[in-house]
Amino acid sequence: MKKLGHALVFIILGLIVLAFPLLGVITASALSGFAVLALGIGLLIAGIGEMDESKTVGILDLILGFLALILGLGFIFNPALFSWVVGFLVLIAGLCLIIPGIVIVITKKGDIRWLGVAALVLGILYLIFGLYVSNPVILGVLIGLWLLINGVMLLLKKTE
Repeated sequence: MKKLGHALVFIILGLIVLAFPLLGVITASALSGFAVLALGIGLLIAGIGEMDESKTVGILDLILGFLALILGLGFIFNPALFSWVVGFLVLIAGLCLIIPGIVIVITKKGDIRWLGVAALVLGILYLIFGLYVSNPVILGVLIGLWLLINGVMLLLKKTE
C-alpha cells in the first residue's frame, strides 16, 4: 500500500510538472539551493574550526564556503542559474567523454576501439543535450518525465 501511495504521488507530481515545467525547475532549484547553502554553512564552520590546525585548509574551506553560499542563494532566488549550471555540467561531462574517446580511437587497436567510438558518440550526445537542458522549460519537462517514469516503475515493481 505504501508503494502504491509513493507511485501515485510521483505520477501526479510528474503530470503537474509536465503541465507547468517551470514549477519543477523552481522546486528543484530551491531544494538544490538549500542543500548547497547548508554545504556552504558547513564549510564555513569547518574553515573557522580548522584555522587553529592549518591556516591553508581553513582559508580554503572559508573560500569554498563563501562560494557555496553565493551559489546556493543564486539557486534559491534565480532558477535560470540552476538551469545554466546543469547545462554547463552536462557539457563538461560530454567533454570528459569525448577526450578519452579520441585518445582510445587513436591509440588502441582491435575491438577496444569501439569503446572509444561509443565514448565519442555519448560525448557528442551529451554536448547536444547540454545545450538544450540549459533552457529551464526543457529542464522542467525532463524533471516531469523523470517523476512520471519513476512513478510508473514503482507501480510495475514486484513486491519483495
